[in-house]
Amino acid sequence: MNSPKKDGDDDDVPVKDPVKYGELVILGYNGSLPCGDRGRRKSRFALYRRTKANGVKPSAVHILNTPQDSKAVHSRGQHSISFTLSRNQTVVVEYCHDNNTDMFQIGRSTESPIDFVVTDTSGGGKEGEDPSIAPSTISRFACRVVCERNPPYTARIYAAGFDSSKNIFLGEKATKWKNPDGHMDGLTTNGVLVMHPEGFPEDPKQGLWREISVCGDVYALRETRSGPSRGKLAEGESSALRDGSLVDLCGATLLWRTGEGLMRAPTLRHLEALRQELNASRPQCPVGLSTLAFPSLPRSHSLEERQPWVYLTCGHVHGRHDWGQRSEGEQEPREGEGSTTRRECPLCRSVGPYVPLWLGCEPAVYVDAGAPSHGFVPCGHVCSEKTARYWAETPLPHGTHAFRPVCPFCSAALNNPGWTRLIFQGPID
Repeated sequence: MNSPKKDGDDDDVPVKDPVKYGELVILGYNGSLPCGDRGRRKSRFALYRRTKANGVKPSAVHILNTPQDSKAVHSRGQHSISFTLSRNQTVVVEYCHDNNTDMFQIGRSTESPIDFVVTDTSGGGKEGEDPSIAPSTISRFACRVVCERNPPYTARIYAAGFDSSKNIFLGEKATKWKNPDGHMDGLTTNGVLVMHPEGFPEDPKQGLWREISVCGDVYALRETRSGPSRGKLAEGESSALRDGSLVDLCGATLLWRTGEGLMRAPTLRHLEALRQELNASRPQCPVGLSTLAFPSLPRSHSLEERQPWVYLTCGHVHGRHDWGQRSEGEQEPREGEGSTTRRECPLCRSVGPYVPLWLGCEPAVYVDAGAPSHGFVPCGHVCSEKTARYWAETPLPHGTHAFRPVCPFCSAALNNPGWTRLIFQGPID
């Protein structure tokens, strides 16, 4: 048997042939958090079948009229969801153990019920600033994923997670309602949004963004992210995650890859082979005639001497040089931070941003295993053409009611069309 789970440990995973339900990957970190992956705070989270089922399912419903009644129900140590209708009335739905499912919880809290700790992602792949300056919009107990322990191992997403008291509490101001069949449901303050693509990854087409309720029903979006009125019920749509589903927690977007999908996806080893193949072709700088080379994976975050640079307007790849004008006091760009300086390409005279190129090394976001031929604009992350086109056409939630495509490797907002085809010059000899 595995040792009991301790705070900061991964989930209990059977030593012998564990079943992998899938992985959740936070977009924008290109393989790992800037300060490194530690314990439950990391850029990706693998969901394995637990040694012992920990899922729960609804059982008894209590309508409470006094605080004493609430204490009596909550002292039983069972999971429950509390819907406060008024000062004098609360509906408590008790949950009992479910032998057939495993539950995984995601949120900003570092308390023990949270399996995967997620903090706000800022554009450019850096962890959020001081929370006192920019308060987090991610809920402490944001959502839960419930996986069936038997094939086909369906994973379903639900808004909100159970806290340390095994309770989900929807206060008086929270959006909640009673369904026609009598069961209570509600939405979290900033909502949990989901987009299920069709045909991912072979022929991926974006789906519609929807909101998931606390009980796992699917609704059209509210007028604004935290609006008081729920959207219309999306009849016939499911909270079951598909390979490539996106889950937005209002501050971070997660990509779901199924265990089966990951087996077909490129690996870090494959991406490393593509890097070596590209470097072996000895691309050269047309100005300095020096041989260019992408740094080894995982990347170092800082520029290397032979790093390729690109003129984003035309796609011509060069080494670093001082052709054209540089703005005074320009900072050295780090990964995901394209230079804002406009430069003139020596080959075609087109004018535009001139930035270093970085290989995208988070395999889960690739939709194929194609050669690294395209760069995102304006950050300069490099991947296959099909992958670049897919993400440039995938709008992600931004702010209270806007959507915009971002680079999946660093979360930089993309320009239109969001990518450029890279033109390498081969060796002259």
